[in-house]
Amino acid sequence: MVTATDEALALLEQIKARHGDDLLFHQSGGCCDGSAPMCYSAKEFRIGANDVLLGSIADVPVYIGAAQHEYWKHTELTIDAVPGIGGMFSLDNGTGQRFLTRSDVCTTE
Repeated sequence: MVTATDEALALLEQIKARHGDDLLFHQSGGCCDGSAPMCYSAKEFRIGANDVLLGSIADVPVYIGAAQHEYWKHTELTIDAVPGIGGMFSLDNGTGQRFLTRSDVCTTE
């Protein structure tokens, strides 16, 4: 399950205004930009056979790699926006804000 904060939705609207509605998120699994949700033009990022669709926020699909999904499958992920520099290739770069994933372990309560 994936949700978004009001701050993330506002940043996403800014990005849509600049780049159009055909976007996607991919939850990075580490490496260069850490473990950050990266926002891309859907035309410029290929979803792989091992990527898992978590859901969508503001009609933008959110994917995660299968290996990382195994670790996080029992968590509720919330995409947030905080001050900072976005990932090098993520569309939040240059906005003065960056997307951030917050996670809460799902319970039966």
